[in-house]
Amino acid sequence: MSELLALGYVGVETARIDEWRAFATDLLGMQVVDRSGAGLALRMDDRRQRFLIDRGEGEGCRVFGWEVADAAALDRLGARLERAGVTVTRESAAMADRRLVTEVISFRDPLGNRLEAFCGPLLADAPFAPGRNISGFRTGALGVGHVVLTVEDADQVIGFYTEVLGLKLSDYTLRPFKAFFFHVNARHHSFAVVQTGTDGVHHVMVELMALDDVGQGYDLAQMDPGRVGVTLGRHTNDLMTSFYAKSPSGFMIEYGWGGRDIDTATWQPFECDYGPSLWGHERSWLSDEKRAEALALRLDAAAQGKRAPVHVLPGHYEVGE
Repeated sequence: MSELLALGYVGVETARIDEWRAFATDLLGMQVVDRSGAGLALRMDDRRQRFLIDRGEGEGCRVFGWEVADAAALDRLGARLERAGVTVTRESAAMADRRLVTEVISFRDPLGNRLEAFCGPLLADAPFAPGRNISGFRTGALGVGHVVLTVEDADQVIGFYTEVLGLKLSDYTLRPFKAFFFHVNARHHSFAVVQTGTDGVHHVMVELMALDDVGQGYDLAQMDPGRVGVTLGRHTNDLMTSFYAKSPSGFMIEYGWGGRDIDTATWQPFECDYGPSLWGHERSWLSDEKRAEALALRLDAAAQGKRAPVHVLPGHYEVGE
C-alpha cells in the first residue's frame, strides 16, 4: 500500500523567469504569484502554489512533491524508504515554509531526481484567479496532474516506484516506444516512464475542466512558432484529448481534457497494443522512423474502428436527441 495520495507540486529551476511568467499566464492560464525576487509561484486552484518556479542558472524540473495524508503517513514513508536503503532528509521548517506545507522530507529516485513528500498544504486566502479566461483546472484529490520521465532503461526505475513507493501499474505500450503508466489515485496515471535511451523529464500534464480551454490554448500555442511539441490528439489509455507545449525550460506541458477515472480497487493493467494515441499526437521528438510507425498504428486503429467513450464531468455537457 502506498502512502502517496497525489502529485502535489512541481519545482522548476530557470533563468527565464519572464518567459515562464508569460507562458504560465497567457497560454496555460495559471495565476502567477511573485516570490520576492526568488521566482514565481503558480496557482491552479485553492492551494497557495502548485508550481514553484525558482530563479537559477539551470533549466528544467528539479523537484516533484508527493502528498501524503498526515505526519504519521510521512513517518511511515520515511521509514519504508530507509529500510530500502534510501537516504531520507527531514527538511527544516524554513524549507516547509518555502513549499507552503506543514512538513516535508526529501529523497532521490534511482536516476537522481529529487522527490519530496509532504503533508499539510496551505490554502490561499483568495479564490483562484486564472491568467486567461479558462474554466479552471481539474485537481483536488487527483493532484496537479502527472509527470512522465524519459529513461535509458525502464527496469532500473520501475522497481523503486512500485516496490518502494507503492505506485500501481495502470497499463503499458511497447510500440512505437516502451512506456509504463502508474497510478496512486483515481487519475489514470500520476507517473509514467518512457524508454528513450536518455534520462530526463519528458512532460508534466495539467488537465482542464473544459475541452474549449484546450482548443483555445492550442490556437494560442500555434501563434508562437516552435511552441507545439505534440499536436492535438487523443490517448488510448487515459483517453485524454490534449496537445503538448514546449515550456521555456525545455520539457513539455501536456494540456489536456477528458481524462478517465479508474477504480483503484478493481483496475487490471493491460497492454495498449494499438499504440499510445487513437488519433493525432504527431510527436516532433520522435525519429522519422518512429513517427512513421506511430502513424501506422493510428491508421490501423482507425481501420479497426477503435473507439472510446468521452469522460465528461457533471455540469459540463448537455445530452442531445
